[in-house]
Amino acid sequence: MHSLFATAASVMVLALAACGNNATERAATGGLGGAVVAGPVGAVAGATVGAATTP
Repeated sequence: MHSLFATAASVMVLALAACGNNATERAATGGLGGAVVAGPVGAVAGATVGAATTP
């Protein structure tokens, strides 16, 4: 059950990470999505993935 939740959380973070027109917006939406799913650690991971993704 834990691995199912972790997989679902990862998919949600990655889906939200690509929202935005520039790197700042993608980092913000990725950080917000990560914070909702996994707390402070998720916020950092989501922001990092969001800033690193390119459209």
